Amino acid sequence: MKKMQIFEPAMCCSTGVCGVGVDPELIRISTVINMLNNKGIEVERFNLSNAPQEFIKNNKINELINEKGVDALPATILDGELVVTGRYPTNEEIARMLDVTASEFGSQPNILKAIRKKSGKCGCDSSGDCC
Repeated sequence: MKKMQIFEPAMCCSTGVCGVGVDPELIRISTVINMLNNKGIEVERFNLSNAPQEFIKNNKINELINEKGVDALPATILDGELVVTGRYPTNEEIARMLDVTASEFGSQPNILKAIRKKSGKCGCDSSGDCC
């Protein structure tokens, strides 16, 4: 089985529901990772605030931060190789990298549509889901 790790910048929480603004991208990635983990597909997620030792232990992430700074986060490692930087991978990218179908993630909850609409980030996402 492939191993995916996502290294995130320092945040107070990983859900995107903390603070004044709600980040729909954090909710999306949290939902996808939870669905995958519930199906037995492990995706590890590390927040710089909560797991700084993981950033130090991983040579690829350590090099990335030394070269480009924390603005290069979030970064995704697949089987030890750096595959995405500066953003979260899309659902389609995750499916392709982990050899699963995007249907493994289920449909996007209505709460995400409402959040995107309220935040002004309404439109169609990569799965063709629109609000």
